[in-house]
Amino acid sequence: CHELGPEGKIGNMLLGGLMYRVSCKPEDVFETLQENRSWQFFGDVQARGAYPGYMQRYFRDNGITRTITDADREALKTTVDFISFSYYMTGCVTADEALNQQARGNILSMVPNPHLASSEWGWQIEPLGLRTLLNVRWERYQKPLFIVENGLGAKDKVEADGSINDDYRISYLNDHLVQAREAIDDGVELMGFTSWGPIDLVSASKAELSKRYGFIYVDRHDDGTGTLARSKKQSYGWYKEVIASRGASLKA
Repeated sequence: CHELGPEGKIGNMLLGGLMYRVSCKPEDVFETLQENRSWQFFGDVQARGAYPGYMQRYFRDNGITRTITDADREALKTTVDFISFSYYMTGCVTADEALNQQARGNILSMVPNPHLASSEWGWQIEPLGLRTLLNVRWERYQKPLFIVENGLGAKDKVEADGSINDDYRISYLNDHLVQAREAIDDGVELMGFTSWGPIDLVSASKAELSKRYGFIYVDRHDDGTGTLARSKKQSYGWYKEVIASRGASLKA
């Protein structure tokens, strides 16, 4: 791609995971380090151009043998120009297996953070975590960042007059964008933000249309009924103004 378009910028798509330790016990601290590395690994290879030492050890400890040539190593040195990622929530990590068993089956099997509220589907909501993640990634890679997924899945109600008052979605996005702005003030180079998603679609995690993310409502339901007619939610006009004002309309 760089040869075809020398001025082009090539990026990636990563999970914006961020895990906190449950306690300051050394075992929890180290387990959290390992858990964060499980998603940082991909960015480390793509942005730094080599397999990190902790993954080399993982391969050895798990009997994984790879055939990699000098030409392969040289190819890896061609790194991405920017880091793009999704961000929806944070989670907690512990070395306590009893607590881990309790968390099995929830989204990503993470231990819930008792200090955070959750969506109807159990996704914990933490705008400040976005600012933290942006700072962590910027300090780790020193490459421009791009938030390419962020949004709130919720059940939207169509009122008798056809309006859809999704103020909960407005609040969610406002608070996350405010924290993104704070990260910029922290010195993070942030290329942009795109929400998930502009129009209602089938939820990838639940295969449901009732878990809606869009600014535009689609008249389609989990049982397959509906006309597919589109209508603007309250968040549509709000987000349009955020774009037009370049964030000046956000409420801190």
